[in-house]
Amino acid sequence: MNIAVLISSLTNPTLLFFILGIIAVVIKSDLEIPKQTIKFISIYLLFSIGFKGGQELAHNQFNQEIFLTFLFGLSLSIVIPIIVFFFIKRKVGVYNAGAIAATYGSVSAVTFVASASFLEAQQLKFGGHMVAVMALMEAPAIIVGVALMRKFEKSTPSKQSFRSIVAHSFTNGSVLMIIGSLIIGIISDSAQAEGIKPFTTDIFKGFLSIFLLEMGMVTASRIKGIVKYGWSIIFFALVFPLVFGSLAAILSQFVTADVGNRFMLAILAASASYIAVPASMSLAAPDADPGLYIPMALGLTFPLNITIGMPLYLALVK
Repeated sequence: MNIAVLISSLTNPTLLFFILGIIAVVIKSDLEIPKQTIKFISIYLLFSIGFKGGQELAHNQFNQEIFLTFLFGLSLSIVIPIIVFFFIKRKVGVYNAGAIAATYGSVSAVTFVASASFLEAQQLKFGGHMVAVMALMEAPAIIVGVALMRKFEKSTPSKQSFRSIVAHSFTNGSVLMIIGSLIIGIISDSAQAEGIKPFTTDIFKGFLSIFLLEMGMVTASRIKGIVKYGWSIIFFALVFPLVFGSLAAILSQFVTADVGNRFMLAILAASASYIAVPASMSLAAPDADPGLYIPMALGLTFPLNITIGMPLYLALVK
């Protein structure tokens, strides 16, 4: 692993603000960011990355490489939850296993955004179609997780139909925002889009830093929820994402030669959802413990990816 890349990652202002958030909770500071502010920033981040991705995609001709990348991402979102479910089912039960499977098969839009910033610092680019790949991977993993629950547990407590769960995974706010922004970016006139470039680009990292500050505080406050499930869960949340990300980084060479796109595929394989999946699992599996799968994704896997993961995956694809 390139030491310079690792140091650059660890001294990134966005990561340092994440660490500041953790410190604020540890020392019991009264630092607090209003919920509505964080909600606005999260919407802005999804809007910005989706719109910019759409603009990039509008200038790219759909080809075999893009098709294979979509297929690769879709395969990841189906295979990963199946592996996770059968590995962890005996330790946490069917409902928790299904929720964790959906969490790790799905993706983290915030990790994707942070990775885009990381690539920019390394003076590397990725294709606009990667935003569409991210959006595509969100729902299938949720569907697979719910399907596995229903297959292995006959007395599913949720009264929601499977169809409604599927519909909810597509209409979830974060998924809708990223897909909608992507489509708008594709069909928008390039000259007109320049008018909002200062909003979508120039202030992006500032908003990302504030958002990660909040994520640091949330992480520190929720991490205790994992301890009661034992060290094997902590091991899983720290090791398996690195394995998935590393395998995706290596196997992606058969799909594309572009370093930035391969890096993003690795990040998508390694990241875990803590926005779309919890909302869907509240309907699909109310007996699953959100105090388990949310802290696993947010408290362990997320900081792992933005510190060690990103330099590792970049080293592998290079």
